[in-house]
Amino acid sequence: MVKSFIAEIASEIINTNTTLENVVCILPSKRAGTFLKNELLARTSKTQFSPEITSIENFIEELASVKLSSNLTVLFEFYEVYKQLQPIEEHENFYTFSKWAQIALQDFNEIDRYLIDSEKIFGYLSSIKELNHWTLDKEKTVLQKQYLKFWDQLGAYYETLHNRLKKNQIGYQGFVYREAIENLEHFIQNNLQKKFYFIGFNALNNAESLIFQEFLSTAETEVFWDIDQSFIDNKEHDAGLFIRRYLKTWKHFNTHPLKYPSSHFLEEKNISIIGVPKNIGQANYVGGILENLHNTQGHLKNTAVVMGNESLLTPILNALPASVTEANITSGLPLEETPIASFFYSVLNIIEKEDGAKWYFKDVLNLFSNAITRHLFKDENIEKTTSFIHQQNLVYISSDQLYDLISEEEHQALSNIFISKSTSSIDKVINKLTDLCLILKKSYTELEERNTIYLEYLYRFYALFNQLKVLNKDYNTINDIRSLKGIYNELLVKESIDFQGEPLQGLQIMGVLESRNLDFETVIISSVNEGILPSGKSNNSFLPFDIKVAFGLPTYKEKDAIYTYHFYRLLQRAKNVYLLYNTEPDVLEGGEKSRFLLQLALLGQEKHHINEVIASPLVEKKSLKLLEIKKNNLLIDDLKAVAAKGFSPSSLTNYVRNPIDFYNQTILGIKELEEVEETVAANTLGTIVHNTLETLYKPLEGSYLTLAHLESMEKEIDGTITAFFDKEYKGGDYSRGKNLISYHIAKRYVANFIAFEKTRLASGQQIKILANEIYFKTAITIDGLNFPIHLKGIVDRVEEVDGVINIIDYKTGKVTQRDLEIVEWSNLTDDYKYSKAFQVLCYAYMMSKKNRDTKEMQAGIISFKNLNEGVLKFTKKDKPGRGAVKQHLITSEFLTAFEIQLKALIIELFNEEESFLEKEV
Repeated sequence: MVKSFIAEIASEIINTNTTLENVVCILPSKRAGTFLKNELLARTSKTQFSPEITSIENFIEELASVKLSSNLTVLFEFYEVYKQLQPIEEHENFYTFSKWAQIALQDFNEIDRYLIDSEKIFGYLSSIKELNHWTLDKEKTVLQKQYLKFWDQLGAYYETLHNRLKKNQIGYQGFVYREAIENLEHFIQNNLQKKFYFIGFNALNNAESLIFQEFLSTAETEVFWDIDQSFIDNKEHDAGLFIRRYLKTWKHFNTHPLKYPSSHFLEEKNISIIGVPKNIGQANYVGGILENLHNTQGHLKNTAVVMGNESLLTPILNALPASVTEANITSGLPLEETPIASFFYSVLNIIEKEDGAKWYFKDVLNLFSNAITRHLFKDENIEKTTSFIHQQNLVYISSDQLYDLISEEEHQALSNIFISKSTSSIDKVINKLTDLCLILKKSYTELEERNTIYLEYLYRFYALFNQLKVLNKDYNTINDIRSLKGIYNELLVKESIDFQGEPLQGLQIMGVLESRNLDFETVIISSVNEGILPSGKSNNSFLPFDIKVAFGLPTYKEKDAIYTYHFYRLLQRAKNVYLLYNTEPDVLEGGEKSRFLLQLALLGQEKHHINEVIASPLVEKKSLKLLEIKKNNLLIDDLKAVAAKGFSPSSLTNYVRNPIDFYNQTILGIKELEEVEETVAANTLGTIVHNTLETLYKPLEGSYLTLAHLESMEKEIDGTITAFFDKEYKGGDYSRGKNLISYHIAKRYVANFIAFEKTRLASGQQIKILANEIYFKTAITIDGLNFPIHLKGIVDRVEEVDGVINIIDYKTGKVTQRDLEIVEWSNLTDDYKYSKAFQVLCYAYMMSKKNRDTKEMQAGIISFKNLNEGVLKFTKKDKPGRGAVKQHLITSEFLTAFEIQLKALIIELFNEEESFLEKEV
């Protein structure tokens, strides 16, 4: 393998220094320092003091004599400044403040790191905003005044925050850099006996650039750049952008050459560019590459997996082959990706949405479906609670109901979750969360196989909640659950669980920034997509692009150049390179294939072996195989049991639609998942309307309908609808939102129906109400089937109109006359679209069986969404199309013809040679 950059620098340091005691090595990261220490040790032949090896971040902190604080601490300090400068009546809560304050802090950080005159830049910004909102109106609106006031105050926020941080001797990164510049001369004068090495840097901010140059001019200092000469020579290549800039602008380079640029990039390499669909596909492909490498080489030394998108860490770890016995992971696992994160998020949701000691059912169900919850409550109690919510249709559940559903020993855990925010302080809520950690710890500790990884997760969450407790005690800023949840989410993103491993052995798995200064013989880089590598345009800043350019602040162009450098630096000394990109990227996770890959194909086509492939799984083309269930004696026995109870018209039409649905629902009795109706379902609305009409019309059975009857019914609509809403929509709230709309729709349906009845009376029809909601069960005798067979059903209404019996079915959905028309009798059992005609004929058939002397009959549907068409009647046509003769009366011949189709359908059901065969619905 080519000698690594760190190895070259280690040799240089050893060869030019008789002792390492006064040597100080500053590198971009602690990880690079570990590798340098190892290389120095390998080249040292005598016992001596180690040089001081530090990261640039720690070195700047030492220069400044100021402690670098966490972003969250600085955010709390900023909120104190905000409250100091804003009138109390204009104070935003911490959650709202944090949304814009974090952007402002990023801008403050950049301004300080690049040593920009803050007064000048904030003055420019305020003037630009003033110009953008220039108007001919003499007076600005309140909104305009508030908007411009915000931009005017940014400079004051900056200055006041600086003073506060200086007083407390803490600060964000840019502030520490400002302080380091102030102390720079003093530090150098006190350390003239030392020799400083700045190793492997590339993109320096203005503060770093000034520090480096000051050390070069006044102290014994060397700067080693990890750059290939080809990138310096190519004036258009962004990998050398910053170093070319330093060569032109630093006085040091007027008299000193660039130290040891390499010339390895143009050496022959094997480069594979692989397009893989989706992130999981990339992770699995990485696993395949590692398996092949291990099989061919017998080891994975000098091999690195570099994640362009660090969210791929978990999938890649899961895809590692069994042959990988040693792996060092430098990218920590974010707390938000641990299973416990979702549990505590659910708990905070529960608390936030508490409404008078009642909790929203979806949040409760989410919590009880979380795997972590099963370590707090018994499975049977979780199932009992879930079933209770569904059966009672509870949109909100009370604490008393919850306590009744679980055992007494589980009450402590419940009391730490279902907390009333109105009676609990934020400190109390945080204490409850830490108590939950301890309860879970006990549960995991008592397991037969102690789950150490989950105990580690719990420890980190316990520490996180204690951090929140301390911060809130010091600043007393978190004053509501929403703010607490927002800060919790912020910490989840930034906090991670570090893996323990041997950094110098085995497979190395890292992010792009962790790869700085490190060289590997084989490099696998994932997610080489636009928007990821490079990250592309992003403007999470209050400073417009033009101001950034004018003041020399970095824009997306400089950020792209940084990624370009890191990408090509990884390739410099590598021999085998695998570059993976997502062929089907998501909108939020990068765009198309990265420009780096296109550029590499042009730059390296003469020097390197570049192989481009698209990886896709081999999918054997098979025709869709429909499910088939063959009938046996047990299944026939089940069918007989159903037949004895009675086939309903809807079950038989369900068989026509799809025999497998009939098998699942009618034979196996599989019902649709019972769920809480947060909004009134269509079937519930239909039930309410049906029951209301039954109640209104029941007293009239045997009587002729009159206008007085209908006017009396109109007065009862509201009370009857309300009563049935309370009964059918158990526990549901219909006083607002979509449910209130459904309530008024139900009233409108009934009111419109009564108005429709009035028009029927006005037209001269004599309507006699014979029965409402009448239940039929009719025996059917079929030759060859010597066991009980019944047909059953409920007819919504039977009436007599001008001497003709009408069998009526109510439908709250839309039905048209065409749905009830047939040409051939076989249509009834051949095609599901004739199901409504089949259904009303079933009712007529059962009616005729019950009353042999029934007069002329008609059967039809009243559609509440199509009342204008009146009663939609079953119709037999003698031919399709226009000019057909239509007959509505259901004669004995019609019933005989229908009976033939009905019996044929039932015979088919019991035919053991006819399987239940799935239909494509």
